Amino acid sequence: MPVPPAASVTHIAIVGAGRVGSAISRGLARAGITVDGPLGRRAGTGGAGLVLLAVPDREIASAARLVPEGTLVGHCSASTPLDVLEPRERFLLHPLVSVSSPDVSLAGAYAAVAGNTTRALDTAEALARALGLRPIRVAEADRALYHASASLAANALVALLWDAEQMAVSAGLPREALAPLAAGALDAWQARGASAALTGPVARGDEETVARQRDAVASRHPELLELWDAITTRMRALAKRGGNP
Repeated sequence: MPVPPAASVTHIAIVGAGRVGSAISRGLARAGITVDGPLGRRAGTGGAGLVLLAVPDREIASAARLVPEGTLVGHCSASTPLDVLEPRERFLLHPLVSVSSPDVSLAGAYAAVAGNTTRALDTAEALARALGLRPIRVAEADRALYHASASLAANALVALLWDAEQMAVSAGLPREALAPLAAGALDAWQARGASAALTGPVARGDEETVARQRDAVASRHPELLELWDAITTRMRALAKRGGNP
Protein backbone atom coordinates (compact mmCIF):
# COMPACT_ATOMS: atom_id res chain seq x y z
CA MET A 1 0.00 0.00 0.00
CA PRO A 2 1.40 3.43 -0.90
CA VAL A 3 2.55 5.59 1.99
CA PRO A 4 0.48 8.78 2.26
CA PRO A 5 2.19 12.17 2.57
CA ALA A 6 3.25 12.94 6.13
CA ALA A 7 0.69 15.70 6.57
CA SER A 8 -2.16 13.25 5.87
CA VAL A 9 -1.10 10.17 7.86
CA THR A 10 -4.33 8.26 8.47
CA HIS A 11 -3.27 4.62 8.85
CA ILE A 12 -0.39 3.05 10.74
CA ALA A 13 0.53 -0.38 12.09
CA ILE A 14 2.18 -0.54 15.51
CA VAL A 15 4.28 -3.67 16.10
CA GLY A 16 4.99 -4.37 19.74
CA ALA A 17 2.35 -4.80 22.43
CA GLY A 18 4.36 -3.56 25.40
CA ARG A 19 3.77 -0.35 27.33
CA VAL A 20 5.28 1.95 24.70
CA GLY A 21 3.50 0.35 21.76
CA SER A 22 0.21 0.35 23.63
CA ALA A 23 0.54 3.98 24.74
CA ILE A 24 1.39 5.13 21.22
CA SER A 25 -1.43 3.08 19.71
CA ARG A 26 -3.96 4.59 22.09
CA GLY A 27 -2.66 8.10 21.59
CA LEU A 28 -2.78 7.92 17.80
CA ALA A 29 -6.25 6.37 17.87
CA ARG A 30 -7.45 9.26 20.04
CA ALA A 31 -6.02 11.61 17.39
CA GLY A 32 -8.26 10.00 14.76
CA ILE A 33 -5.61 7.87 13.04
CA THR A 34 -6.52 4.31 12.10
CA VAL A 35 -4.21 2.04 14.06
CA ASP A 36 -3.58 -1.65 13.43
CA GLY A 37 -2.34 -3.01 16.71
CA PRO A 38 -0.45 -3.04 18.82
CA LEU A 39 0.46 -6.19 16.94
CA GLY A 40 2.69 -9.10 17.84
CA ARG A 41 6.03 -9.16 16.07
CA ARG A 42 4.98 -11.94 13.71
CA ALA A 43 1.40 -10.83 13.18
CA GLY A 44 2.09 -8.91 9.97
CA THR A 45 1.48 -5.22 9.38
CA GLY A 46 -2.21 -5.16 8.60
CA GLY A 47 -1.66 -3.82 5.10
CA ALA A 48 -0.54 -0.41 6.34
CA GLY A 49 2.11 1.39 4.32
CA LEU A 50 3.47 2.95 7.51
CA VAL A 51 4.83 0.80 10.36
CA LEU A 52 6.26 1.74 13.75
CA LEU A 53 8.27 -0.88 15.63
CA ALA A 54 7.86 -0.58 19.39
CA VAL A 55 9.82 -3.71 20.24
CA PRO A 56 12.90 -4.19 22.47
CA ASP A 57 16.12 -2.89 20.93
CA ARG A 58 17.55 -6.35 20.40
CA GLU A 59 14.48 -7.34 18.33
CA ILE A 60 14.29 -4.32 16.01
CA ALA A 61 16.42 -5.75 13.21
CA SER A 62 14.58 -9.07 13.12
CA ALA A 63 11.18 -7.36 13.31
CA ALA A 64 12.16 -5.03 10.45
CA ARG A 65 12.97 -8.00 8.23
CA LEU A 66 9.30 -9.04 8.44
CA VAL A 67 8.09 -5.66 7.16
CA PRO A 68 7.35 -5.68 3.41
CA GLU A 69 9.74 -3.75 1.21
CA GLY A 70 8.38 -0.41 0.10
CA THR A 71 6.97 0.25 3.57
CA LEU A 72 7.98 3.35 5.49
CA VAL A 73 9.15 1.95 8.82
CA GLY A 74 10.28 3.52 12.08
CA HIS A 75 11.40 2.46 15.53
CA CYS A 76 11.11 3.90 19.04
CA SER A 77 14.63 3.20 20.32
CA ALA A 78 16.58 6.17 21.64
CA SER A 79 20.02 4.96 20.62
CA THR A 80 19.61 2.19 18.02
CA PRO A 81 20.92 3.41 14.63
CA LEU A 82 18.41 3.81 11.84
CA ASP A 83 20.48 1.63 9.54
CA VAL A 84 19.12 -1.50 11.26
CA LEU A 85 15.96 -0.80 9.22
CA GLU A 86 17.77 -0.80 5.87
CA PRO A 87 17.02 -0.94 2.99
CA ARG A 88 13.63 0.58 3.79
CA GLU A 89 12.82 4.26 4.08
CA ARG A 90 13.06 4.80 7.82
CA PHE A 91 12.50 7.13 10.76
CA LEU A 92 12.85 7.45 14.53
CA LEU A 93 10.16 8.46 17.03
CA HIS A 94 11.34 8.29 20.65
CA PRO A 95 9.03 9.88 23.27
CA LEU A 96 11.19 11.42 25.98
CA VAL A 97 8.90 10.32 28.78
CA SER A 98 8.82 7.44 31.23
CA VAL A 99 6.08 5.09 30.04
CA SER A 100 5.15 3.29 33.25
CA SER A 101 1.84 1.96 31.95
CA PRO A 102 -0.07 1.70 28.64
CA ASP A 103 -2.43 4.43 29.87
CA VAL A 104 0.28 7.10 30.20
CA SER A 105 -0.44 10.25 28.22
CA LEU A 106 2.50 11.34 26.10
CA ALA A 107 1.13 14.83 25.52
CA GLY A 108 3.42 17.70 26.44
CA ALA A 109 6.67 15.74 26.45
CA TYR A 110 9.46 16.06 23.91
CA ALA A 111 10.24 13.39 21.34
CA ALA A 112 13.48 12.75 19.46
CA VAL A 113 12.85 12.37 15.73
CA ALA A 114 15.03 11.52 12.78
CA GLY A 115 14.64 10.19 9.24
CA ASN A 116 16.76 9.15 6.30
CA THR A 117 14.58 11.13 3.86
CA THR A 118 12.59 14.34 4.08
CA ARG A 119 9.35 12.38 3.93
CA ALA A 120 10.47 10.02 6.68
CA LEU A 121 11.46 12.92 8.94
CA ASP A 122 8.23 14.78 8.21
CA THR A 123 6.26 11.64 9.03
CA ALA A 124 8.04 11.25 12.38
CA GLU A 125 7.27 14.86 13.25
CA ALA A 126 3.63 14.48 12.17
CA LEU A 127 3.20 11.39 14.36
CA ALA A 128 4.82 13.18 17.30
CA ARG A 129 2.45 16.11 16.98
CA ALA A 130 -0.55 13.78 16.66
CA LEU A 131 0.46 12.34 20.04
CA GLY A 132 0.77 15.82 21.55
CA LEU A 133 4.56 15.48 21.70
CA ARG A 134 7.02 18.25 20.86
CA PRO A 135 9.38 16.86 18.20
CA ILE A 136 13.07 17.74 18.34
CA ARG A 137 15.55 16.59 15.72
CA VAL A 138 18.49 14.65 17.16
CA ALA A 139 21.38 13.80 14.84
CA GLU A 140 22.52 10.19 14.62
CA ALA A 141 25.93 11.07 16.08
CA ASP A 142 24.26 12.65 19.14
CA ARG A 143 21.67 10.03 19.96
CA ALA A 144 23.76 7.88 22.32
CA LEU A 145 24.58 10.98 24.38
CA TYR A 146 20.93 12.06 24.20
CA HIS A 147 19.94 8.66 25.56
CA ALA A 148 22.60 8.85 28.29
CA SER A 149 21.20 12.19 29.45
CA ALA A 150 17.70 10.69 29.54
CA SER A 151 18.94 7.72 31.56
CA LEU A 152 20.65 10.04 34.03
CA ALA A 153 17.55 12.21 34.40
CA ALA A 154 15.21 9.27 34.96
CA ASN A 155 16.94 6.05 35.97
CA ALA A 156 19.89 7.53 37.87
CA LEU A 157 17.52 9.86 39.72
CA VAL A 158 15.48 6.86 40.88
CA ALA A 159 18.63 5.04 41.98
CA LEU A 160 19.80 8.12 43.90
CA LEU A 161 16.41 8.41 45.61
CA TRP A 162 16.70 4.75 46.58
CA ASP A 163 19.96 5.53 48.36
CA ALA A 164 18.39 8.57 50.06
CA GLU A 165 15.52 6.31 51.11
CA GLN A 166 17.92 3.85 52.75
CA MET A 167 19.49 6.64 54.80
CA ALA A 168 16.09 8.02 55.79
CA VAL A 169 14.79 4.63 56.90
CA SER A 170 17.94 4.11 58.99
CA ALA A 171 17.16 7.41 60.70
CA GLY A 172 13.56 6.37 61.39
CA LEU A 173 11.84 8.25 58.55
CA PRO A 174 9.42 6.72 56.05
CA ARG A 175 10.27 6.94 52.36
CA GLU A 176 7.39 9.30 51.64
CA ALA A 177 8.85 11.91 54.01
CA LEU A 178 11.43 12.71 51.32
CA ALA A 179 8.86 13.14 48.53
CA PRO A 180 8.14 16.88 49.05
CA LEU A 181 11.87 17.62 49.04
CA ALA A 182 12.43 15.69 45.83
CA ALA A 183 9.35 17.11 44.12
CA GLY A 184 10.22 20.66 45.15
CA ALA A 185 13.79 20.32 43.90
CA LEU A 186 12.58 18.96 40.57
CA ASP A 187 10.05 21.77 40.20
CA ALA A 188 12.71 24.38 40.99
CA TRP A 189 15.17 22.83 38.54
CA GLN A 190 12.53 22.82 35.81
CA ALA A 191 11.53 26.42 36.48
CA ARG A 192 14.89 28.07 37.17
CA GLY A 193 17.72 25.67 36.31
CA ALA A 194 20.16 23.70 38.43
CA SER A 195 22.18 26.57 39.94
CA ALA A 196 19.11 28.33 41.31
CA ALA A 197 17.52 25.10 42.50
CA LEU A 198 20.45 23.96 44.66
CA THR A 199 19.82 24.42 48.40
CA GLY A 200 21.25 22.99 51.61
CA PRO A 201 24.61 23.13 53.36
CA VAL A 202 26.75 22.79 50.24
CA ALA A 203 24.94 25.68 48.58
CA ARG A 204 25.46 27.77 51.75
CA GLY A 205 29.14 26.82 52.05
CA ASP A 206 28.50 25.19 55.45
CA GLU A 207 31.31 22.65 55.35
CA GLU A 208 31.01 21.78 59.06
CA THR A 209 27.52 20.43 58.46
CA VAL A 210 28.65 18.62 55.31
CA ALA A 211 31.43 16.96 57.35
CA ARG A 212 28.94 15.77 59.97
CA GLN A 213 26.74 14.35 57.22
CA ARG A 214 29.71 12.53 55.72
CA ASP A 215 30.66 11.04 59.08
CA ALA A 216 27.10 9.75 59.51
CA VAL A 217 27.09 8.16 56.07
CA ALA A 218 30.50 6.58 56.71
CA SER A 219 29.26 5.15 60.01
CA ARG A 220 25.80 3.91 59.01
CA HIS A 221 26.07 3.31 55.27
CA PRO A 222 29.75 2.91 54.33
CA GLU A 223 28.72 1.28 51.05
CA LEU A 224 27.30 4.68 49.99
CA LEU A 225 30.32 6.80 50.98
CA GLU A 226 31.93 6.79 47.55
CA LEU A 227 28.65 7.94 46.00
CA TRP A 228 28.22 10.58 48.72
CA ASP A 229 31.67 12.02 48.03
CA ALA A 230 31.10 12.09 44.27
CA ILE A 231 27.70 13.78 44.58
CA THR A 232 29.04 16.30 47.10
CA THR A 233 31.86 17.18 44.71
CA ARG A 234 29.32 17.80 41.95
CA MET A 235 27.19 19.93 44.30
CA ARG A 236 30.22 22.06 45.19
CA ALA A 237 30.94 22.58 41.49
CA LEU A 238 27.32 23.58 40.92
CA ALA A 239 27.36 25.95 43.88
CA LYS A 240 30.51 27.60 42.58
CA ARG A 241 28.99 27.91 39.12
CA GLY A 242 25.98 29.64 40.64
CA GLY A 243 28.12 32.14 42.55
CA ASN A 244 27.51 30.57 45.97
CA PRO A 245 30.34 30.20 48.52
